[in-house]
Amino acid sequence: MLITSKLASQNKQILFGFDNIPQTLLLNPGSETNYNYHVGIPLLSGISAQASVTGFTIADLFRADNVDFNTKLDNVINKLGNNDYMSVNAQVEVINAGYKMNDKDYISVGFYTELDAFSLIPKDFLELLRDGNAGNLNRAFLFSKINGKADVLGVLHAGISRKFNERFTAGARLKIYSGSLNVMSNDNQGSLTTRLGTNGIYEHTLNNLDLAGYSSGFYNDSNELDVEVADVLGKTFFGPNLGLGIDIGFTYKIDEQTSLLASLLDIGFVSYSDKLRNGTVNGSYVFSGLEFQYDGSNPNYWQDLNDDINANILRSENKESYTVMRPVKFNAALHHYFGRSRREESCSDISYHSYYDNAVGAQLFSVVRPIGPQFAFTGFYQRKFSEKFSTRVTYTVDDFSYTNFGIGFSAHIWKVNLYGAVDNVFNLSDIADANNASFQFGINMLFK
Repeated sequence: MLITSKLASQNKQILFGFDNIPQTLLLNPGSETNYNYHVGIPLLSGISAQASVTGFTIADLFRADNVDFNTKLDNVINKLGNNDYMSVNAQVEVINAGYKMNDKDYISVGFYTELDAFSLIPKDFLELLRDGNAGNLNRAFLFSKINGKADVLGVLHAGISRKFNERFTAGARLKIYSGSLNVMSNDNQGSLTTRLGTNGIYEHTLNNLDLAGYSSGFYNDSNELDVEVADVLGKTFFGPNLGLGIDIGFTYKIDEQTSLLASLLDIGFVSYSDKLRNGTVNGSYVFSGLEFQYDGSNPNYWQDLNDDINANILRSENKESYTVMRPVKFNAALHHYFGRSRREESCSDISYHSYYDNAVGAQLFSVVRPIGPQFAFTGFYQRKFSEKFSTRVTYTVDDFSYTNFGIGFSAHIWKVNLYGAVDNVFNLSDIADANNASFQFGINMLFK
């Protein structure tokens, strides 16, 4: 569990600022709206998933190329860098709805469940397991590389978007988090080093260990693994692990054809207090080998070693509550619209960019992680083929790929809004050879 995952967040660059999709309010509570109210189709209004890994692909390990798996594994470990990582994110909207209160204010509410996971890939310890100590003399294996978090939680939210004037729209969204499962281990310190010994062949040093692991929702009072699907899902709605958060954002019309959008998401925390099991390890220890007494005068050398380790490396467990900060996300984008096709400038229910058939823009996304902020930069071209159908093509540069092209669409059929988006379109035929794969899909009822 210590190396499997850390909280991360999905970059939904195709949907950010996309016209007339209610889910853009979840990415920027200050988005413009030009409909009177919307109702999401339960469990289908917003479904998204993303899986990402840096340093290697699944195909590097499992491609059918007659290469021995051990050789593939060696090649993958050799390719890894010290800060490579993997992440998984999935969201399902249970309900989403909104209503235009007046000419200025649009309120929206909803509830969604989310799985968020991220892990550093501990290359040091993979090499230690593969090569052993003898092949890595005088090398410090850092326990700081064991760094991860994972969450399953539900989010109940309510937001408001206000149009202050023709140029400026801003909004905020309050979130109540309900954590169901959590596992976390970060800010670990200490190292393991093997050197040539003086009293033995080797000397192994555990230096200044300061390790901690936390979990909620996995173990019962008897410290037995106890995870049931019904219990996990039930606790995502006002369960025992609660927290608060807020999103803020705005849209600013620089001129008739250019707008600036920005948002900060998930400024908040979750406090875990249910089904806890935490552990700590602290101390230092030097091991130079065992002196076996062949005459049988000291038959307890294994117990003596165990007692010596326990005296120097202190291990403990507790059931204390703990708080996990949500990873703050930042979005900023510049949109420019062109290709005027409409003349009804007096129509108050049509947003200013509805007069144009084309748009280009750039977006910056960032999420804060213990290893530092991670960034993604996206450029896009958007085309409106009719009042009922729009598409967007994106090109994204991030840690996972320099060749990530995505495509999205928004269609209106009667009162139904159908949208979808997918990344890495050129790798869809061989998705196992991609470092990143994601999609979003949803169905809403829009009433203008």
